[in-house]
Amino acid sequence: MYGKAFAPEYQGALTTLSVNSSLTDVLAAGTEQLRAAERAGERTEAARSGLAVAEAHRRLGQVADADRAWKASYRTAREAGDGAAMAWALWSGGTLARQRGAFPLAWRLLRLAAELGGESGDIVVRGYSLAGMAETGRIQGDYEAVTTLHEQLLAEARKRGEARHTVWALEGIAQIHRNTGAYDTAYALFEEAAGIAAGAEDRRGHAWALRGLADIVSVRDGDWERALELLTEAEASCRAMKLSGALAYNHKMRGNVLYRAGRYAEARDVYTRALAEFEEMSEPRGRALSRLGLAKSLARLGRDLDETAAELDELADLLDGIGLRHARQMVERARTELGLTAARVGAEAAR
Repeated sequence: MYGKAFAPEYQGALTTLSVNSSLTDVLAAGTEQLRAAERAGERTEAARSGLAVAEAHRRLGQVADADRAWKASYRTAREAGDGAAMAWALWSGGTLARQRGAFPLAWRLLRLAAELGGESGDIVVRGYSLAGMAETGRIQGDYEAVTTLHEQLLAEARKRGEARHTVWALEGIAQIHRNTGAYDTAYALFEEAAGIAAGAEDRRGHAWALRGLADIVSVRDGDWERALELLTEAEASCRAMKLSGALAYNHKMRGNVLYRAGRYAEARDVYTRALAEFEEMSEPRGRALSRLGLAKSLARLGRDLDETAAELDELADLLDGIGLRHARQMVERARTELGLTAARVGAEAAR
């Protein structure tokens, strides 16, 4: 039913690159082709090569370079009068904005990309842009607004037999079910995504699906060792492809699993590692979530209650400021879990 996964963001002379190509290889090939196209005065080719450069920088966590690259790709595409290439550049910029936690900008750029993709007749960039909007809403916790869009995109991807997009949609819907407590449904969807990704040789999608399965296995079944095995398998793919962001989220999930297992010292160390990785790539959401896990681990290891309460207050404001609608709930769950109810915090402060 599904063919081999492909990467439509690798365009022009770069279509020979695989969805599983190392990002350092993509960056090298894209930069070489971009320079050749610029020397030859081939603007459309330069714009499309620049897209691959932008995406490689983004996925490697090189935010400033990615920002310059997508904007240059857009300008070149506009000069060439190539609406589809302009849409792809906007999609890259919107995806980068979401990665940086700039959700209003992400919405704006992705909406423009979807509109321009539709006007130019490129259904793939339109689909990717709509998917980006759906993912932005999901990350913000606005499940009611984007669940239907996820399901619509899943149906379209299945109809066209697009493995990579089908895997993405399945994982997004699975995450919504996981976050609303429907663990069995989430597990089945992550399992289907993992199977399709493996069959289509989509190592990136497979790694994210394994991460989702590890989460469910640990929180639903308490099977810590199986969860850690799944994360180790996913980490191998992340390292092979140089997926900096996916690797950092893999490590954060490893911290979650270790914390749930009561292995707080190990969890502390892994959260610290993930925090450093997110800081290196200027990823505010991952950084804040790693800090939350680290604060909980340190509390379990005997950290002063007042210090923990103060950090949770700070994180609540930080997560809320990023635009995560469910941030307060996350922090309140942490308070309850650690025995830091509002009354107790107030009593501690009055001593």
